[in-house]
Amino acid sequence: GLRSTVIINTNKCAIFVVEIPEVVVFPKSPVNLSIPNTLICLVDNIFPPVINITWFCNGHLVPEGIAEITFYPKSDHCFLKFTYLAFFPSTEGFYDCKVEYWCLEEFLLKHWEPELPTPMEELIETVVCALGLALGLMGVVIGTILIIQVLHSRGTSKPHPLWTFIIV
Repeated sequence: GLRSTVIINTNKCAIFVVEIPEVVVFPKSPVNLSIPNTLICLVDNIFPPVINITWFCNGHLVPEGIAEITFYPKSDHCFLKFTYLAFFPSTEGFYDCKVEYWCLEEFLLKHWEPELPTPMEELIETVVCALGLALGLMGVVIGTILIIQVLHSRGTSKPHPLWTFIIV
């Protein structure tokens, strides 16, 4: 991730290398319209653990339905934090996770909206699948006919044992 150097003055001067937090928003379960779900906002590379996370739906602050966990410590001495937003997916809804971090002049904003397949995309997938199946079956039928023709064109009264097994 991005790094910035922040000097913190106390009795002694200390220099900290601070990671810029990384923000990811994703649904807990596959998204289906009108079926309750949970959006997760994961903020990683937090140090020190001082951060404010808020949710927005269609540009409006979401005041309730949010769960927040305490900071998880990581082996690199940074922290990560999750917040959860209960929601009902719809085609009109979009969501933003806003992260305010003490050493950034501007907040971080991660946008999320459902990626729902359109009916046309589903129709195209079905047609392509059906065509593939039809071509495969046609190949089996044509291959079988060609094998039978080759056996008859040889004029042999007794076919090879392998061909007998395939035909029967």
